Amino acid sequence: MESQFQVGEMVVYPAHGVAEIVAVETKVIQGQKYPFYHLHVLGSGLKIIVPMTKAEEIGMRPIADDAAIDELYELLRDHEVPHDRQTWNRRYRGFMEKIRTGSLFEVGEVYRDLSLLKNTKTLSHGERQMLQTARTLVVRELSTARSRPESQIADELDSMFK
Repeated sequence: MESQFQVGEMVVYPAHGVAEIVAVETKVIQGQKYPFYHLHVLGSGLKIIVPMTKAEEIGMRPIADDAAIDELYELLRDHEVPHDRQTWNRRYRGFMEKIRTGSLFEVGEVYRDLSLLKNTKTLSHGERQMLQTARTLVVRELSTARSRPESQIADELDSMFK
């Protein structure tokens, strides 16, 4: 099987963010050989083993390119989002589903929506944590993609919501 990603490459693993592929290993399970990626998640240090055949299916993807980043910035600048009248826990579930997809745009949407909501009302504890998670995921990916410090990216993004 041809490997889509290479050792040393940075990828995005859904809900955990940017990870480095530190090894590719073949394991024998019930007499069959299966190739696996070994990932090391930046920031948390979490180690994840992913079957190569399932990597795309679970949402593992390359770091965003310049076109995707430009599209994300457009999404973040769009402050004309309808105010939903859902309860915080229903909103929380919807946002959690978006974070689990691993999509830069879905996570960016959560970051934008909660940042805008924070300007109009007090967020619940769960929403504050989710805002921090979404912000961290977006900042870390952009920092990696653009080879710039996370603090610089965070300041740039936060300024969009003041």
